Amino acid sequence: MVSPSSATESPSSPPTPPTLWHSLSAEKALVLLESDPEQGLSAAQIQERTDRFGPNELEEKAGRSSWSILLDQFTNIMLIMLLAVAVVSALLGSVKDAIAILVIVGINGLLGYLQESRAEKALAALKKLSSPVVRVQRSGKTDEVPAQLLVPGDIVFLEAGGQVSADGRLLEAANMRIREAALTGEAQAVTKSAAAVLANDASLGDRTNMVFQGTEVLQGRGTMVVTSTGMSTELGRVATLLQGVESEPTPLQRRMSQLGNVLVSGALILVAIVVVVSVLQVPDGFARIFRGDLTPLQEPLQVSLSMAVAVVPEGLPAVITVALALGTQRMVRRNALIRKLPAVETLGSVTTICSDKTGTLTQNKMVVQKVHTASTTFDVSGSGYTPEGQFQKVEAAQANGGQAVEAKTDPELHSLLLACVVCNDAVLKSEPPNIWSVVGDPTEGALLTLAGKAQLDKSHVGQQLHRAAEFPFSSDRKRMSVICDRKSEAALPLPVQTPYLMFTKGSPELVLERCNRILVGQQLVPIQEAQRRQVLQQNEDLAGRGIRVLGFAARELETLPAEDSDETTEQGLVWLGLVGMLDAPRPEVRDAVARCRQAGIRPVMITGDHQLTAVAIATDLGIVQEGAQSLGGKELERLSQSELENTVEEVSVYARVSPEHKLRIVRALQKNGEFVAMTGDGVNDAPAIKQADIGIAMGITGTDVSKEASDMVLLDDNFATIVAATEEGRVVYSNIRRFIKYILGSNIGEVLTIAAAPILLAGGSVPLTPLQILWMNLVTDGLPALALAVEPAGPNVMRRPPFSPKESIFARGLGLYMIRIGIIFGILSIILMQIAFNFRNEFGTDPDSWKTMVFTTLCLAQMGHALAIRSNSLLTMEMNPFSNPYVLGAVSVTSLLQLALIYVEPLRSFFGTHVLSLTQLGICIGFSALMFVWIEGEKLFIRLVKGRQEG
Repeated sequence: MVSPSSATESPSSPPTPPTLWHSLSAEKALVLLESDPEQGLSAAQIQERTDRFGPNELEEKAGRSSWSILLDQFTNIMLIMLLAVAVVSALLGSVKDAIAILVIVGINGLLGYLQESRAEKALAALKKLSSPVVRVQRSGKTDEVPAQLLVPGDIVFLEAGGQVSADGRLLEAANMRIREAALTGEAQAVTKSAAAVLANDASLGDRTNMVFQGTEVLQGRGTMVVTSTGMSTELGRVATLLQGVESEPTPLQRRMSQLGNVLVSGALILVAIVVVVSVLQVPDGFARIFRGDLTPLQEPLQVSLSMAVAVVPEGLPAVITVALALGTQRMVRRNALIRKLPAVETLGSVTTICSDKTGTLTQNKMVVQKVHTASTTFDVSGSGYTPEGQFQKVEAAQANGGQAVEAKTDPELHSLLLACVVCNDAVLKSEPPNIWSVVGDPTEGALLTLAGKAQLDKSHVGQQLHRAAEFPFSSDRKRMSVICDRKSEAALPLPVQTPYLMFTKGSPELVLERCNRILVGQQLVPIQEAQRRQVLQQNEDLAGRGIRVLGFAARELETLPAEDSDETTEQGLVWLGLVGMLDAPRPEVRDAVARCRQAGIRPVMITGDHQLTAVAIATDLGIVQEGAQSLGGKELERLSQSELENTVEEVSVYARVSPEHKLRIVRALQKNGEFVAMTGDGVNDAPAIKQADIGIAMGITGTDVSKEASDMVLLDDNFATIVAATEEGRVVYSNIRRFIKYILGSNIGEVLTIAAAPILLAGGSVPLTPLQILWMNLVTDGLPALALAVEPAGPNVMRRPPFSPKESIFARGLGLYMIRIGIIFGILSIILMQIAFNFRNEFGTDPDSWKTMVFTTLCLAQMGHALAIRSNSLLTMEMNPFSNPYVLGAVSVTSLLQLALIYVEPLRSFFGTHVLSLTQLGICIGFSALMFVWIEGEKLFIRLVKGRQEG
């Protein structure tokens, strides 16, 4: 009976427990799937299973439509209020004001739509991972069929260079190696074995008898029986996880929503007060309204419209968008590409960075670090695949400060390096300027690099030792041997004269047990038991530090051995030594981890690699201390989500994890109040990347799936870049708070001035029209606010813990500052308004020019505010004015534009202003300068109080 874990059954089918195919023999799997390896499935079986399980495709859930996203933009409470103001303005005859307001509302709605409408294409990228056509056995014939027509039980042939199109249990595997990096995140190719039967709880990366959709066959050939198709494959499970992740609003979006609610609520309360007071000043005002005479409401309504426009910072969304866009440009210069604009600010709130190991914390390049021969232990310097470095005797390093050893003068080391070159199918390539890469297996690339550091070139060695035959590597033998024809008469470090020479590479224990001699100096001597114990101890010590170890041996041969004689030929070997290699940490990551800790950010390693290796790297980088707790995938599987939530605060290294594990870890951290950044490059990382508050994909090694799920892409795949981007995020958030203080302080002043006019001025009207208020909110506030958005970072930006992502926009004194400065704005403007109104007939200009004086004073006062607000503690004269020259430029341009509104006829007519005399303009400048004096005085007062407290 067919019971694939896999397959997506029809809704009427009862759910079946998942089958652990890796724990079954190939024969048992065929029985359960009712399939025959010789005949394959019949046409009737194929039709029945197609109907039952559906096509072998990833299914996509419907997302929000473009219209839905666009309409959602106009549910913002501030935009709704502006729309209402536009409608009332039009009804009262102020068509010009109504059109201007509607244009602003439309622009703000469009900005929001453009930010949100970027379609998620992660699933489309997932679909590309399947081969379009596969070779199958059906009804006793070999045929090629489209991959989407595969069903559980199909017999599929695999060969090098092809992609796997469904999950399957291997029936045959000949020298097969598969790259599963897209699914597991680990670059090391996996050797497959059809004969293996594994434990039920074997992790995904250890299932050597299985193949998975989306992975790539690098070497060999094989046959599999399909066990899972469509959404039931491991790739399908990733798609399900990916589509199950809901997007949460960013901290900035939550704060802007809170800001809108507070502003609109405050405005409505103030409007109600003004309307009531204004109507009370009219004789029998309420009685007339109740009789249907709305005349007493006309003036209060005009005031209310102006107040509503004044309270909404119309320019704020545009300024924030530009600030975030400028942040993205700075981040690109630091190798961080922002895909979703709000992520710029969100980075500043990160409290935990969950990083993949391979390629992010490490170089994703195997590097040999240790070599043991019979007599000597060597440390090897150098990084990456660049064949430059030195061999240094460990004893010599302690004795004489690290004198380098010439490899070719040491016959033991020279012989071992020859074996590294001969037992090798990889190729080293260099491109200008001195950039080295490997074609083939990374482990073999590391061995070629090691030999290159001793000037042993593969082509040159090949002329001395021509490959005549080989016994290929297999997962059963765990070793490989290469037989060389010694056609060249060149001398070798090994004291042998036979026409053929065999070199063997593999698992140290298995190679060592086939050795009966050892190379000491230039002599082959019988290996002693003490020497065996020493080799095994060296191997154990290296493996315990997470280092991958290979053993090398050699044997002289008189004749070329038969093809299937590996068992007898690989005996009586000469032990040459051990080579220990590691995917070495990036040199700059240690400093980046230290900066993280200094900034109150906790680094966490989550990897698919082995636990010992993960802990060794994490300890080396300073992520954890020696002996710190780590958690493997099997242990994590046994924890409930609540238990995991208690554990994640103590554990900073997770190894051998699956996509579900990564997602659970991120959710557990978020449940504990952490603000999480998650990095990754594989398909398996995509759900956790999308779930994280900041999802970060790798630009070089990352799959399209992980990039599409991310908020940010690291162009250099470097952990240090995340720390740099976090710094930029903190700077952006600080600048956003700075210009919100700047904008809203003046808005409160405008509202108070407008509200006071009908109450304090007998027979006076509203001093500011909606169009003039829009000018102030968009131009007078907007240009300097943009300049403040590029204020450089303060010296302590990465020497403090991150601010809570849940903190209010008004936290840390911002709300109090806005109210305090708004009141000062209002008081200055109201005093000026009283003077200008009372002496309106004394200036020799238009009697209504007092309104232009109020308008001009508010605008020019904001210029002084912009200069003073750059620092909370330093006086303007103490700051370098050219550290942000844009502020000086914005203040100058805005002041000139304001004068143009007064003295240029077309602008004066459009905005309804009046020409001011020099006396009137001087009074405006004098009153506006008081704003600058007040803020500077506050700084001096605070400094004086702090000085007394410290004294």
